Amino acid sequence: MPISQTNQLPQNIRESRLEPLNFSVFHPKVLKPDTKPRALTFLYEEKDALRTFGVPKNVLFDFRLYQRPLSIVRDVTISTVDRLQTASGRSSASSRFVLEGASGSGKSYTLVQAVEYCYRSDWIVIYIPRAIKLVDSSTPYTYNTRTQTYIQYDAAFQILQRLLTVNRERIEGLTLESTAAYEHLKGLKAGMTLTSLIEMGLKDKTVVMDILAVVMEELGKQKSRPVLLAVDDFQALYQSSQYRDPNYQIIKSYHLSIPRLILEYASSKRQFARGAVVGAISTANPTYPLPLELSEALQITPPTPTGPWSKRSPTYIGYAAGLQPLHVPEQLQLSEAAVLFEVWMKHKTLHTDATDQLFLSKYTEASGNPRQFVHTGLLQTLET
Repeated sequence: MPISQTNQLPQNIRESRLEPLNFSVFHPKVLKPDTKPRALTFLYEEKDALRTFGVPKNVLFDFRLYQRPLSIVRDVTISTVDRLQTASGRSSASSRFVLEGASGSGKSYTLVQAVEYCYRSDWIVIYIPRAIKLVDSSTPYTYNTRTQTYIQYDAAFQILQRLLTVNRERIEGLTLESTAAYEHLKGLKAGMTLTSLIEMGLKDKTVVMDILAVVMEELGKQKSRPVLLAVDDFQALYQSSQYRDPNYQIIKSYHLSIPRLILEYASSKRQFARGAVVGAISTANPTYPLPLELSEALQITPPTPTGPWSKRSPTYIGYAAGLQPLHVPEQLQLSEAAVLFEVWMKHKTLHTDATDQLFLSKYTEASGNPRQFVHTGLLQTLET
């Protein structure tokens, strides 16, 4: 046999690619109160919210396990969507939710579903998937005497740029009615569109944080569309940052420009006329555990023993006031786990026969926990 032929793979191996899987697309039209657990794919196209803003690292890792990014619609998905539907017609002051639950329960996934739901429902969407990056001293900062905060120019630039990319068509008709409150900014004129305002900020980093604050304020005034502010790693904003001042003293998160802005919307000191603020607590990074002030506001058990003499910050208590907990169950229901198991069967990634016994054993080993069911359950079948 010629050498050119011996170095070639057999025809049947070269053509053994997986057939494209046909899952329905995640869309508000398919999310009904009586929707049963099912797998839905995210379009994840260029300029989409999830593609532009990004997703948490653990969610991104899971997306790469499948042919297309997908998630399982659970009961908590429907309850979150119901709250967002109600929030679309009222002030964000009464729609401030925090997704909480055990480690690996799916809080970040539920927030991703909330973002996708709002984006497909023509909301104006602002999503910060990794809020820890705002307080871990990974971006430059400069003290501003006027605002008495530390300005994070690079982080503000990224948020503003992504906000414009995702929402350009939705904010094109919005304009500045008055510039009286923004006299410190030169070049602003009444009637200026928000898109041109954002583009002005993207050209000059020295004013980008001011422009971001103005844009958020104007989005809060308009009533043509609801606005979603979604933040993962939410608990990281309620504790000291990794930044240091010139005297090497630790900087509180609320002295940083972007965390301060987010906290003011979370506490309803700033509001959207229509919309919601939704956070998700992350337990992946032990450097940023759930702080006492936030756990007490949400009426959930703190991670460490506390008592009446435990130190509390009045400032953080104020920023946490009025937040409503939205519990994400620690366990998948059997019907939800069965859907996830079926996804792996269709992808033909199980190196063990897909039997009821295998399903129940992996579900039991993980105690129904979504992350454990996948990472230490189904993924173990790939080990040789």
